[in-house]
Amino acid sequence: MKNSEPKIRIENLIKIYGEKSRAALQMFRQGGTRDSILQATGNVLGVADVSLSINQGELFVVMGLSGSGKSTLVRCINRLINPTSGHIYIDNEDVAHVEEKRMREIRRTKVSMVFQRFGLFPHKSVIENVEYGLQVQGVDKATRRQKVLSTLEVVSLAQWADYLPSSLSGGMQQRVGLARALATDAEVLLMDEAFSALDPLIRREMQDELLRLQKRLHKTIVFISHDIQEALKIGDRIAVMKDGYIVQVGTPEELVTQPADDYISAFTQDVNRAQVLKTGSITRQTTPLILGQDSTQVALEQMLAQELQQIYVVDQHRKPIGIVSKKTLTTALDNGSEDIMQVMQTDFPKIQASSNLEHTFHLYRERLPIAVVDAEGKFQGILEPSDVLDSISQS
Repeated sequence: MKNSEPKIRIENLIKIYGEKSRAALQMFRQGGTRDSILQATGNVLGVADVSLSINQGELFVVMGLSGSGKSTLVRCINRLINPTSGHIYIDNEDVAHVEEKRMREIRRTKVSMVFQRFGLFPHKSVIENVEYGLQVQGVDKATRRQKVLSTLEVVSLAQWADYLPSSLSGGMQQRVGLARALATDAEVLLMDEAFSALDPLIRREMQDELLRLQKRLHKTIVFISHDIQEALKIGDRIAVMKDGYIVQVGTPEELVTQPADDYISAFTQDVNRAQVLKTGSITRQTTPLILGQDSTQVALEQMLAQELQQIYVVDQHRKPIGIVSKKTLTTALDNGSEDIMQVMQTDFPKIQASSNLEHTFHLYRERLPIAVVDAEGKFQGILEPSDVLDSISQS
């Protein structure tokens, strides 16, 4: 992440709904469960001693079933719901305990929220809806109009600026809500089931749109969802909640490959693992040949030692430039040739370590191991079809 200091830090957060929250809080601290507290006090345990950190520029997903506490958690962050106990730090400021005047200032300048039901003013045009937050901040009309128009360009709605929300599709209305949040230049975006009301196709488009915007803007985003597929697609990390508790926090790969318990396993059992797992996580480490340094004889010895039928050749910067097979090397050696360049195949499959396994499938048509490279194009290892099949197998 871009900063070692978390953007948001939540410590021992507890939210209890009801008139006897003090008694319920005492019960909870003495080991009471959600059911026992409800039965004894009539109070509902919404968030149960949650602690987590969210990094600067991270797209952090909180997911769980209805009643798990995920929406309560995100609304505590901007104090639309007041916590019963605990701390919420944004840039090291404990917003759980600031005065309401300061909290309003934080909402105006630092934290924006996108709701599931869009929350648009039906009588205002798109541009008037988007500039609302800037108007509340006291930004003059000319400045806010310029800012809003540039924001509408970002979400591809500039041509709809003067239309009423009723003229727009559901996906377009949600983009207006997103633009309104972005226009204030808030560093933190809270998105409470923002895409849940959309049709599946539009929902996927909005997920792609969010990822595109995040790649450009690098906001700190807390995204609430009940959909595991959505969480795995968009989340840098995911916190799974149940009955107010955090069950597991991890990357999409960690949730799929290292579930904390049966609850997480049940969530992820039907997930398309090829869309989640990264090639870098299953790359087979091999030692490549270095052009200009290793001879044909050395190449054959390395292939024998590593039990390989083909071996990659890299340049002095460890970037793959070709591949040679045991058969061609043996033939070259029999002919007295020491020049690997003469037998090297320069057309070979290559993929970045950050790519999903799904993106490797078409590369196996060439019937060669795939060269896996890092972001700088340096050789990391290889992928064989068996490696991919083993990793996506549910067993």
